[in-house]
Amino acid sequence: MAKRPAAEPLENLQYTDSPASKRARVEDIPDADLPSQELLRPTVNGHANGTSTDGIADAARQENETLEEAELNEDEDQPAISAPTRQTAPTEGYGDLYLDTINRAVLDFDFEKLCSVTLSNINVYACLVCGTYYQGRGPKSQAYFHALDIGHHVYINMETKKVYVLPEGYEVTSKSLEDIKYVVNPTFTKEDVAKLDKCRAEAWDLQGRKYNPGYVGMNNIKANDYFNAVFQCLAHVLPLRNYFMLTDLTPRPQLVQRSSILLRKLWNPKAFKAHVSPHELLQEISLRSSKKFNLLTQSDPADFMAWFLNNLHLSLGGSKTRPKSSIIQQIFQGQLRIESQTITARADAQDRLRFEDAAIASAVQPFTILTLDLPPAPLFQDDREKNIIPQIPLTSVLGKYDGVRAQERLNTRLRYRLLHPLPPYLIMHIKRFSPNKFLNEQRNPTIVTFSPRALDLSPFVEPNPALHPPTEPVVYDLVANVTHEGVRVRDDSVEGEAEKKVWRVQVLDRGGADGKAGERWWEIQDLFVNRVEAELLSTKEAYVMVWERRRGGKGKGKAAK
Repeated sequence: MAKRPAAEPLENLQYTDSPASKRARVEDIPDADLPSQELLRPTVNGHANGTSTDGIADAARQENETLEEAELNEDEDQPAISAPTRQTAPTEGYGDLYLDTINRAVLDFDFEKLCSVTLSNINVYACLVCGTYYQGRGPKSQAYFHALDIGHHVYINMETKKVYVLPEGYEVTSKSLEDIKYVVNPTFTKEDVAKLDKCRAEAWDLQGRKYNPGYVGMNNIKANDYFNAVFQCLAHVLPLRNYFMLTDLTPRPQLVQRSSILLRKLWNPKAFKAHVSPHELLQEISLRSSKKFNLLTQSDPADFMAWFLNNLHLSLGGSKTRPKSSIIQQIFQGQLRIESQTITARADAQDRLRFEDAAIASAVQPFTILTLDLPPAPLFQDDREKNIIPQIPLTSVLGKYDGVRAQERLNTRLRYRLLHPLPPYLIMHIKRFSPNKFLNEQRNPTIVTFSPRALDLSPFVEPNPALHPPTEPVVYDLVANVTHEGVRVRDDSVEGEAEKKVWRVQVLDRGGADGKAGERWWEIQDLFVNRVEAELLSTKEAYVMVWERRRGGKGKGKAAK
């Protein structure tokens, strides 16, 4: 640092209020006793700077040593760089600043909560202006940079549902944001759930389209129509639906939490759009099933339902050995008796399935899904062309469980009988596909005819002496029905056409629609929701059926809880 010349007048000195560096911190203080052209100079050993040449040299050496020491310690003496000061509250009179930039039309909280930059699922915020997910809101976070670069200032924490303004950093508590917080995580009270099966009020989305809560379409991302059909079935099983709506499931695994959120979004009467997307739940299912069930490859609805119910049972704390240890088994699990006998060489060649007088092994096994076998479809149609599409009543297919009809498996003959008490909800799987030597699988197009009301299963249930009367009727009503349709599409991998599977679901609406009471049926295929008459339900190829047991015998009664 060069010294100022001694002859410099005082009026030419300039002072600044900003802090200077260490090299410039030399205080030039004028002395009133000296002439105006001279300045007070540093002294060495009590002598003035100008009285001795040696004193000047000593002073210069000390000053250089002091400057070198200051340079070495400069980093230690400098104050640490601190983050910008964050506001804890909005400036008075500006509490609603930036809220008019929120665009509800682009908000979609159905997708997995991952930062769009880091792909992290920790501390995720959603921009309420463009709907993009970012991680964190600190001065070095992705949301903070997005606010500075793009100018989007309002963000919501996807876990706590708190809304913040960035880069200022203060929380917004305006009541105008309550609708957004509700869409992120819809909640229901017992009174709200009780009204779901009664005459519901009309609901409208942001586009002005009317929709029926609980009977809305689900997005088919690529090939997840099998999942959509199964989840729609389970969403209309009343005890399961009420449990997922009213129970705090935050301590449970992600499979249960995401299933609960998706189910509540299906029944949301304040939705921004008239459909939901299962992307977030499908990502968890793909992870849990080691990609056996995913959104890119179509799977069998019956196989998926069995896997899904079993994993929900375990995630809810259910036991692998103790029966009915979770809400899943309490709703769907029943018991059947299996009697078996080895087929010996002395068996009648004409009637190998007739049980002999030898020992018969009997065992009781639990079941969740009841499998029904179809008779082989005829290879050729008759002269009158009446057997193009064969038909069979549902009661005939259920004859497998009458305890008389036997089946052959390897070298064993088997017969089945249902046991009391039957579960509140009975799932039936009509087995249509079987392996084939020439094709991957062969489809049986037989139509199963049925009435959606008053299915009596008492002929297939083993009488229980403890019941009075022992032959008490067991009546079920249809709640949901997954149907299959084969569609011929062009396949470039092979010459000609291939058959594509299309899965739909038919669900019962107890509370009516359009503000009118009364039961009616809806047919849902992904995003398409249409009315269907009850008399036409059995005209489709039924595949998975969910039946609800009545209370009070043959009368209409109420559904089992």
